Amino acid sequence: MPIATVNPADGETLKTFDPLSDEEIERRLAEADAAFRTYRTTTFEERARLLNAAADLLEREASGVARVITTEMGKPLAAAEAEAAKCVKAMRWYAAHAEALLADEYPAADDVQDAGAVRAKVCYRPLGPVLAVMPWNFPLWQVIRFAAPALMAGNVGLLKHASNVPQTALYLGDLFHRAGFAPGCFQTLLVPSGAIEPVLRDRRVAAATLTGSEGAGRSVASIAGDEIKKTVLELGGSDPYVVMPSADLDAAARTAVTARVQNAGQSCIAAKRFIVHTDVYDAFAERFTAGMRDLTVGDPMETGTDVGPLSSAQGRDDLEELVTDALAQGAQALCGGRRPEGLERGFYYEPTVLTGITDRMRVHREETFGPVATLYRVRDVDEAIEVANDTSFGLSSNVWTRDEAETERFVRDVEAGGIYFNGMTASHPALPFGGVKRSGYGRELAGHGIREFCNATTVWRAS
Repeated sequence: MPIATVNPADGETLKTFDPLSDEEIERRLAEADAAFRTYRTTTFEERARLLNAAADLLEREASGVARVITTEMGKPLAAAEAEAAKCVKAMRWYAAHAEALLADEYPAADDVQDAGAVRAKVCYRPLGPVLAVMPWNFPLWQVIRFAAPALMAGNVGLLKHASNVPQTALYLGDLFHRAGFAPGCFQTLLVPSGAIEPVLRDRRVAAATLTGSEGAGRSVASIAGDEIKKTVLELGGSDPYVVMPSADLDAAARTAVTARVQNAGQSCIAAKRFIVHTDVYDAFAERFTAGMRDLTVGDPMETGTDVGPLSSAQGRDDLEELVTDALAQGAQALCGGRRPEGLERGFYYEPTVLTGITDRMRVHREETFGPVATLYRVRDVDEAIEVANDTSFGLSSNVWTRDEAETERFVRDVEAGGIYFNGMTASHPALPFGGVKRSGYGRELAGHGIREFCNATTVWRAS
């Protein structure tokens, strides 16, 4: 894939970029290595000052960078502005909390004595340059939720961003530089995917984090495993959205629409499989379908647009193939199921609700990365959990119930990194985020995320 800005609203290539040369990559690796040797010794107070300065810059420039995001990957402008605001919040949160999250830990006195020591503690030290391989769907947020904790821990960052958001990637590198971080503390590498392996294998790169497809995660994990380097992976998701009889149906259906079409459905944590108890299935399906049908699809720069284009022609075509396969095998489209008329130049797809899904259909097994929902009817809580877990993914999940016994069952038995009751999945700096099964491993955000790229060091003293 070329490194280029292609406007998904009309398919026009606006700007292309040459990849970095091998010599320039080497220079930047050397700069990251040198920067880490100094930056790791800075205080939390100094790191917080720098990160808050970056947050202040981003807050002032949010409107402009939001237009860049919308131009490059197609989300409605209001959503891009909200993404920038969320990044500001996360940077300030880590600036305020990192020191406490990484405070030295002291075992109980009896345990210290039993270990043959007079004093002992655990301290958290940074690992070094961390390579971040990031996706286009939340091109600012995905990077900041890695960069803020990594920088506050004393690491330095190397960003390999998706090839279709190069201007956003360059903005991020420039943002940290203008905030006052020393050269080499955070650098953008405009390189193709094929350049990732030699960078990851370089002895100066200590670890890697990737948010992206299962295939990309498998590749990075394999290379890092061969080099015995730490990785954190956040991969795909096919999140269940369970609705039980005690749910507030109006709220559940209204929230379901947002949960499915946020970012035009191009979100790993978007609800994708809607699993509804038979007692309320018909009522929910009617409300949900009506809400999906009423969405406005169009130019993401225009006020009032609910759903913009998919990020690329390939993404739209892949989604269309899943729907075509399902319809050919007997599924029914309660709404959508085609490209909208009048928007042929862009990469648009209508919000779609499919029912009559069987396990033979690709849409049952694969992630639908676009505004397509699948509806399932279940008899009871046991079947709801069975269907919810009938996926190779396990990122997040949503459950609507006001029954406490059901709540405990879902908490105990749903296979996911998060369970959100009576609302939709949303990430927050104070809550750990990540998945199980083929959704990846490790955690981002909260204390769990900042400690992923730290060396938990045991300090033991006999006298």
